[in-house]
This record gives sequence, structure tokens and C-alpha cells, in this order.
Amino acid sequence: MPVPAVELEVGNRTVRVTSPDKIYFPDVGLTKLDIVSYVIAVGDGIFPALKDRPVTMERWPGGYRPDVKLSTRSDSHGEAFYQKRAPSKGMPNWVETVTITFPSGRTADEVCATELATIAWMANLGTLRYHPWPVTRADTEKVDQLRIDLDPQPGTDFADAARAAHELRSVLEDADLVGFPKTSGGRGVHVFVPIEPAYGFIEARHAVIALGRELSRRMPDHVTVSWWKEERGARIFVDFNQMARDRTIASAYSIRPTPTAVVSAPLTWEELSDVAPEDFTVSSMPGRFAEVGDAWRAFYELQPRSIDAALEMYARDERVLGTGKYGGAEMPYPPDYPKMPGEPSRVQPSRMTNETREKEGLA
Repeated sequence: MPVPAVELEVGNRTVRVTSPDKIYFPDVGLTKLDIVSYVIAVGDGIFPALKDRPVTMERWPGGYRPDVKLSTRSDSHGEAFYQKRAPSKGMPNWVETVTITFPSGRTADEVCATELATIAWMANLGTLRYHPWPVTRADTEKVDQLRIDLDPQPGTDFADAARAAHELRSVLEDADLVGFPKTSGGRGVHVFVPIEPAYGFIEARHAVIALGRELSRRMPDHVTVSWWKEERGARIFVDFNQMARDRTIASAYSIRPTPTAVVSAPLTWEELSDVAPEDFTVSSMPGRFAEVGDAWRAFYELQPRSIDAALEMYARDERVLGTGKYGGAEMPYPPDYPKMPGEPSRVQPSRMTNETREKEGLA
């Protein structure tokens, strides 16, 4: 017999949880109801992370299993998928949306998290990871957060990413910026930086490129900003394209689809070097949250800063490295983006031929 739906009171809303006994993480016995209850338990942390932001939902409606594939741009046949457009059916009338613009110029109405009940409702749809845009509904063209993704390459691990993050903190201080670290949920570290909502996506991405390039200068054997995997080596890659328009980067408290339901954990700088990503799971995080609260409380209270100093770093790099198709301060965008002004070739060095050189104007 199917287990009847459960109704949960979240704020002044009633959120209906269907198939509450459906197993979402078989290795640890977590059900769909457990996932929704987790979101509510850490509500005072996950809601500020998503508040008033357009959110791309990463939905795993059947729960996590090792054999479930996540649909991608190149392969859309997975059972799990990213949902960018708000559902056309079954969405409560109290769930709000906001219009965003994709790199192609097309627009869409995305779910906008204006209350905790909206997040619980998304969890009932099988959302594990929440990917909020670095903008709010007040102005979806003005970025108010830098997101710096420190991505371990083969031969490196979380400890290496943490070491890079500590040096990044110094780079940010030199640019009069304040960063807040969290686990990615995998081997990496994310550092989020609150900024004045006065800059567009291109400027924000340039700021991250400049900060990453400066970090790589200070730690040349440990950090790289090379877009081409063949050039990265066993170093931490600063994935600057996570700052491009419509890129997905998980929010604090999002759940990673792993056997033990690891979560993206906000951290203090003091504890960053003493933890491991697997310390934080759907089962363990509510206890930590009840004890210490949200490690990012100060993030939401901090006066946002200007990125002018970081942009001056980028301008300095332009003066030294040059501009245009022959290389320079600008870096390649992801392959699905339209060609951007001043962008260098997207052909990786080992595949550059006379024909591609001529096509790119490099002959």
C-alpha cells in the first residue's frame, strides 16, 4: 500500500510531501521525507543562501543511486536533470518566479526563493542541489556575489584546495574583499564574496580571473588558471567560468548525490584545514547546525564591497598581457557560449592546426 502524503507546516505555508517513504539514499536509509526535513532543520542557513535569488533545481526525483545519470548539455537522457524553468503545472500560487536571461539572449522564469517553504517544496520535487544565481530579483543583471571555485585536479585533494583557499583569503584582503569558505560537497572548496550589486557578469568574471591569476602567481606550483586540462598538471584550478552567466554552483547546505548524502558545508576560516568534506552529511549537519548555527551568519551581515581593486588588477594584466584573439587577459568561455569580445581561441593548444589557426585568425 502506498504511504499517504505528509503535510508539513513551514512558516505560514503547508508543504505536501508525496511518497514520503521513498528511499532517496539507500546506503544510509534516508527517505524523501528525511530530505525535506533536513532542509527545514537547516532552514536558517539555507534560506539566506537562496533568498530572493533565481534558483536552478538539480532534481533527482527517484533519489540517488550509483546507476542514475545526471542529464547534461551533451547527453540529456539521464533520470536526474537540471530544471531551469519553473514548472508549468502543479506549482503552488505562493511560489514566486523571476525572469532571467541566458547567454543566448533567451529568457526564462525561474523559481525564486522568497521563503523557506519554497525550498521545502523544491525538495519535494527531488531537488538535492540548489544552484542560485549570483543576482537577486531586485536586478538580475547586477551580480552581488563573487563565487570562486577551487577545483582539485588529478593528484590533488581537499587539503590542497584548503591550502589554496587560505592564500586566496590574503589575495582578497589585498583587493579589499572578504571571502567565506565552504566545502563543495566533493574535493573542492568554494569561496563566496559579497560585493556591491553594481557590476555585470563580464566584470564579475574578470574580477575572478584577476584574483585567480594573482593567486597562481603566489602559488605557481600549486594553483593554475589554465582553461586547458592538458596544461593544469597536479594543481588546484581556479574555475573562473563558474562566474559566467547561467553557470551552476551549489548553494551552502545543498546535498551532493553521493552514497552518504554529503552536503556543502559553510565553514569558518579557522576550521577549514581541520575538516574533511565527508564530515558533513544530511544526517550530521542538523546536529552541527543546532549546536553552532550558520557558520556564514556574518556573510549576510557584511557590508558588500567594491570590486574596483580586482578590476584594476585585471586592467593591469591587460596592459602586460595584451588583449584580443592572440591571447591576453581575457580567457576562453565554455563551448556552449556565444563568442565573446576579446576572447582568445577556444581550440586547445594540442589540437591547433594550420586550418584552425587560419580560422581563428592566428595564422
